Amino acid sequence: MAAPPDAPTTIRVATMNVSLYGDTAGEVADRLAAPHDIAMTDPAVNDPAADFGTDAQSIRLARIIRTLRPDILLLCEIDHDAHGTALNRFADNFLNAKRNVPTDPIDYPHRWSIPTNTGLLADIDLDRDGDTELPGDAWGFGKYPGQYAMAILSRYPIDRDRIRSFQTYLWSDLPGALRPIDPRSNAPYHPDAVWQRLRLSSKNHVDVPILIPQSGAAARAFHLLASHPTPPVFDGPEDRNGRRNHDEIRFWRDYISTPDADYLRDDNATRGGLPIRAPFVIAGDLNSDPIRGDSRHEAIIDLLACDRLQDVAPESESHGTATALFGTRQLRVDYVLPSANCHVQDSGVVWPQTDTPLGRCLDATDHRMVWIDLQLPTPVVGQ
Repeated sequence: MAAPPDAPTTIRVATMNVSLYGDTAGEVADRLAAPHDIAMTDPAVNDPAADFGTDAQSIRLARIIRTLRPDILLLCEIDHDAHGTALNRFADNFLNAKRNVPTDPIDYPHRWSIPTNTGLLADIDLDRDGDTELPGDAWGFGKYPGQYAMAILSRYPIDRDRIRSFQTYLWSDLPGALRPIDPRSNAPYHPDAVWQRLRLSSKNHVDVPILIPQSGAAARAFHLLASHPTPPVFDGPEDRNGRRNHDEIRFWRDYISTPDADYLRDDNATRGGLPIRAPFVIAGDLNSDPIRGDSRHEAIIDLLACDRLQDVAPESESHGTATALFGTRQLRVDYVLPSANCHVQDSGVVWPQTDTPLGRCLDATDHRMVWIDLQLPTPVVGQ
């Protein structure tokens, strides 16, 4: 594939929950490491030449990604390990596999498998069942370290020295945090000693500057703000997951609106939010629909109404703004929200009719890719 343009006029940014997780650590990476000399035809894709790997789910996912061809792609629910094994195998063996298939390979030379709280065992009893074990006593629910993680694939360089991670940010440090309350006793669900150690992020919150080339000037940082809040269900009357989901979303509202906020302290002890003129997108599976579903809608409604960003509300022709199918429920839970100073040219949700070649790939995950095409704002002198 040709290298990205020196100074792109339009950038396609997308997010997709790919549901690439297993029951044990290493299972996904093993699935993605199939020998290249084993041909695999996926009848559901109706693609007799689809021999770029042997994992049927990943073949379908790759078909979608190779068709839409984002420049910057956030993947949710792909296993993390220190070497990015699952991410690299997915990118190399499926997305960039040079095979005779209807979609051209796409190379993402810049990648980051994002560290996550999921499956990372705490040393305290978080779920109050009398013991300390996975998955309920991980900082983020997970059967093994790295399950349900996030990753970034980019055609443009990632400024790794300026990444901000909030993996260890304490929930109690967020002003007005919705501490879970046991309605039967009207007492906090977590004792003070536990509450003061709880992390806000079920996976992570990261600010990832991506360097976009500019004509006649130095590359410009475009900030990908990525997170995947916990589902607001699978708890009890204390609504600990619903409250955490609310505050994980609210974190971004504070981050983009209060650049001088002293309480926003990242994992390197740097304080404050995003500079006010910095171009950005908030992307990820936020697990909250502003109207339907089981979440506390206030946080996502407030975020979408923030004057620092645009609620583009991408749509598909067949399912409107819905981005996920949970049983029979269609919900908008996946988002790519650009800053107000970006110019959005186009957007969409990848949800074609099921009798089309791309539609036959949709059962690879219960989520749909969301994408936007945008232009960066004209730089401000001195920025």
